[in-house]
This record gives sequence, C-alpha cells and structure tokens, in this order.
Amino acid sequence: MAQFLLELYSEEIPHGLQIDTRKNIESSFKKKLEEFSTSYKKFSVFSTPTRLCVSIDGLPSHLSVPSKEIKGPKVGSPEQALIGFLKSNQLEQKDVFEKTIDKGSFYFIKTKQQKIDLQQLLATTVPEILQSLNWKKSMRWADHNLSWGRPLKSIFCLLDKHTINFNFHHLSSCNKIYVGAIYDEKNITIKSAEQYFQVLKDKNVVLDQDVREKMILSSLTSIFKKSKCEDNPNLRLVEEVTNLVDHPTALKGSFSADFLVLPEELLNLTMMQHQRYFPMKSLETGKITNSFITISNNQDEKKLIIDGNERVLQARLSDAKFFWDKNRRQNLVKNVSKLNGITFYKDLGTLYDKTQRVRQLASLIADIIGANKGDAEIAASICKADLVTDLVGEYPELQGVIGKYFAMSQGFSPEIANAISEHYLPLGPSDKVPKDKIAICVALADKLDTLIGFFGIGLKPTSSKDPFALRRAVLGMIRIVIENKLSISLKELINNAKKFIFI
Repeated sequence: MAQFLLELYSEEIPHGLQIDTRKNIESSFKKKLEEFSTSYKKFSVFSTPTRLCVSIDGLPSHLSVPSKEIKGPKVGSPEQALIGFLKSNQLEQKDVFEKTIDKGSFYFIKTKQQKIDLQQLLATTVPEILQSLNWKKSMRWADHNLSWGRPLKSIFCLLDKHTINFNFHHLSSCNKIYVGAIYDEKNITIKSAEQYFQVLKDKNVVLDQDVREKMILSSLTSIFKKSKCEDNPNLRLVEEVTNLVDHPTALKGSFSADFLVLPEELLNLTMMQHQRYFPMKSLETGKITNSFITISNNQDEKKLIIDGNERVLQARLSDAKFFWDKNRRQNLVKNVSKLNGITFYKDLGTLYDKTQRVRQLASLIADIIGANKGDAEIAASICKADLVTDLVGEYPELQGVIGKYFAMSQGFSPEIANAISEHYLPLGPSDKVPKDKIAICVALADKLDTLIGFFGIGLKPTSSKDPFALRRAVLGMIRIVIENKLSISLKELINNAKKFIFI
C-alpha cells in the first residue's frame, strides 16, 4: 500500500482562507479518488500559516479501472453524431453495438478494463485539482498568472519514496520542503512520509491543526486555573489563533488596572478582536481582570514577547480611554440633532429622520404590548445618538453598547439604556432577542422602519442578494414576537406603520 503526500508552501495565509481551502482541497481530492474507484485507508488535510498538506494512506500502487458501457446517440441519428461519439472515445465503428432501453434503441460501446499507474495518474490529476481550487480571496504576484491565497513558493509531492513530477504555472513539484524562519529558510530533501513528519516535528512545526487547538485549550486551562479565573475561552478566537501559529505557546500578560474603568465590552473587543488576546475573568467576582493571555509561536524565556504585547495593548487601551473620556460627557439628547448630518439612505432621509419614524412606531407598539409609551419614545429618540461619537467611529462593533453606558451615566433608566443596546438584536439566528418591553418596542420599530422603507423604494431582496439585510430584519421581528409570546399581528402592524414612513 502506498502513501501520498502533497505540501503547498506559501507566504502566510489568513486563518479564514485556511479553513475554507482545507475543505475545498479535501472535497476535490476525494471526488477524483471516487471517479477512479480508488480505495484508501486514511485521508487527512493539515494546514499551518504557510503550509497546506494532503496526506492519503493506504493507496494501491496500481488502479484497475473496470470495463463499462457508455451510451451514445440514438439509433437512426445522423451519421455525424455517431462519428463524433466514436472519436471522443477513441474507438472504431466495429466497437459499437445496439441496445434497447426504456427510452428506445441506442448505440453503445464497452470500454476495456485498464490498469493505470498511480504515479502517472497523480502527476496528471494533482495540477488539475490545484487549478480548480476556489479561493474566497486570492492574489497574483510578480508577473505570474497564478491566483492563490498568498504567493505560492514551493510544491512538494511524494508517493512513498517517489517524487510526483508535474508543473503548475511557474512552479515544478519536487521532493524538498522549506523550514526555518521567514528570512532564513533552508530546504531539506525528503525521501519518505516518515521523514517529512519527523523533520517538521524537529523544527517545532505542529502540522495537525486539531493537535494545535488541543495544545492551546490545555495551556489556557492551565493558566486560568492557576490565576483563579473562569475557564471559558471564546472558541472562535481559539480556532483563529490555532491557524496563526506553527507551535502554540500560551503567555500571560497584564495591563494597568486604571483601564478597568472602561466598559467590559470595550476591553474585550480591544483584546480579542484587535489583538487576539484572551481576556481573564475572576472566578470570585465574575469581572474582567487586568490580565490577558496571548498565543505565541515561540517560548519567551527573556520575556521579550510578552513585554512587546503589553506595550501594544497599553497603547490600544490608552486610545480607547481617551475616546471614552472625551465622549461620555457628550449629552445624548444633544447628539440627536447631529444625526441630521448622516444620510440613512437616499430617498429615506437622514438618521435623524429615521429615529423620528422609529419613535412614532415604538409609541404605536407600546400601546399594543402594554409598555410604557413615554419610555419607548425616549429610547427610540436616542437609540442612534452614539453613532456620532468618536468612540463608535473607532469601534463600530460597539454601536448601541456605547450608547447604553452613556445613557446610564447621564441618568436614564436601566430600561431605556438597555433598549439602546438591545434594539439591534437579534444579529443572527443564534443571537438572543430583547426581552424587556421597551427594548422590544424599539427593536421592532427599527426593523419595521428599515423593512418598509427599502421595500417602499423598490429595493427588495433577491434569491442571491440581500445587501440591506431585510431577511434578517423580518426573521428578527418574527423571533421577537414568538419568543416573547406577544399577541401582535405583524401584518396589521406593517399596515398601520406605513403612514409613518414618508418615502
């Protein structure tokens, strides 16, 4: 039984592209293997930031392709159709026979049983598979015509101890792999699969992404336990950092406790999304601490790596605190008039116009579900006021959340403050829906205004495009009504709401 190895060595590929390409290349290879009725024992696809590897164990050295009948043109068809059929299959007229099936009499041919050398087959099919890969985002470089996720530098391809030779654009396959630092790469000749995996192991490259993920989770758990913090890391971030390193090492750092005055969401966003750090929450208080964990590619014996990460985070948090201190003193009610300077959409007015429509709709909904009408109108009036702040401009993911904290600091009730934060919910099918009545009023009103407005100017979603997320708005409204067990007719609500939308 034979073992096949393919390594595509490139510049660092973003984590999202790695995940997609692992799935695509596995699907393409398995489709080809099935096409030639090729059996195998184990199929694996691995990736690191610079390597994409396909490993297939237990392949036969030769393939036996059984004979099969191929249906041709119908009996009585023009002679040219039969000639073309024979030519495409490289056969002669003596090889044709007639056969009657459900749909009538047709010409058939029977192919001969063939033995195909696997090495020759792979030399032909591997470049075809590589050419067929679809990248969500790709690039070209130098004067090459190849489009790839990042510049492709080398192709290593081996079947047992034999190099599979083929050309792919400007590259030729070989039996060498590159190892070492990015500016100190050395190539090593590989003679077997065992040597390939051992060389990478010796060079501290953990090829299997599943193993790297387990290493990260284990390291995080160890640090969380020692620090008496919650062991609940964000799994999306775990997946991301797994695809950013060859050999993960978890390092604990800290930042000034002065920054803990910032909202937890702002601290989390700065650490997780901007820096890909794992925040640490105290088990005792349930609050975020001034410590974090970063995943490094190397050990940090001299603490140079963690010092550098701490300096970067200090700068990030200093910027966040500057905007926080600057903006939280701005009166939300006064900010509402500034929304006149932001266009919501052509023919649908400004964001100020939208908030006034949402206010009227929220008042209507409050009457229907028995909410406090005055609070609903106030929340709707200021629900977009944080959009004009520098902080939301710098951290757009926190729209609504920042407004909530500003509202609380300026004396608005918790129900109004929460409505500002929650009126965007749900953001997706697995996201929570608002539960408080004031938040429900504003959330339904905002989505209703968007829905009726865009449909009113003829911008309806199609089967393939929904640029204004109108389907999400409808599904969100339905979920809010159902999950809160509201006695409300969306159809009647839409009909009543039309008079408030001036389009």
